[in-house]
Amino acid sequence: MKKPKIKITLIDQKGHMGCHRGHRIGDTFDFDTERGKLCPMAMHVAFPYIDILRYGGKLPSQQEGSIAFCCPDVEVINVFKIEIEEENI
Repeated sequence: MKKPKIKITLIDQKGHMGCHRGHRIGDTFDFDTERGKLCPMAMHVAFPYIDILRYGGKLPSQQEGSIAFCCPDVEVINVFKIEIEEENI
């Protein structure tokens, strides 16, 4: 079984400081090829959610095929969205 492609997008910022890694709203990362560009703190939080989506799971409060999460830096609080990318067949 082939794992689905995962896209991570910065969709909002709630904190009072800019991102220490320079991420901006609208930045998008391909999990398989660009995960090294994503802030390690955010990646640490994202990884369990990525596994949930990749293996068919869903969080009750989230839309099918996507999960939103926040980075753990209280001064920054970047909000990211993880989505399964549908492949064109």
